[in-house]
Amino acid sequence: MAMHGVTVTWQRGEEVFLDRRYSRAHLWRFDGGLEVPASSSPHVVRAPFSNPANVDPEEAYVAALSSCHMLWFLDLASRRGLRIDSYADAAEGTMLKNADGQDWIATVTLRPHVVFSGPLAPDEATVEALHHEAHANCFLANSVRSTIETHGSWNYRDAA
Repeated sequence: MAMHGVTVTWQRGEEVFLDRRYSRAHLWRFDGGLEVPASSSPHVVRAPFSNPANVDPEEAYVAALSSCHMLWFLDLASRRGLRIDSYADAAEGTMLKNADGQDWIATVTLRPHVVFSGPLAPDEATVEALHHEAHANCFLANSVRSTIETHGSWNYRDAA
């Protein structure tokens, strides 16, 4: 069993707090030492109580799913002898209301663009299979109830 930890900290500062007019800016500290400034989403809590420059939990959720998919895709392609030069995903999450009127991220859409090169050129079926396998193997995709859609594109750069 693997454990994954993060420390999330917030300080009130000089704000009253009880009037609900306080900053939602906070800090995420990861086990490797990286610190990420975080905040509530300005779509959920308006500025100045949210900091739009900071990462919000909704963005982090989408980024984590995108990253997990990418890491599996890269591994699976490498195992098949397919060289990848770059992978870029403009992923988005769509927040909707559920049947109880609560907000939730109903859909995460991944839009990876992959550039292949090297001696082996994939075909469309191979790239589709890689995305399908990456989704099936992603620990995070297996842990959430959001629908995850993948609309990828790719091209091959001939090494010659």
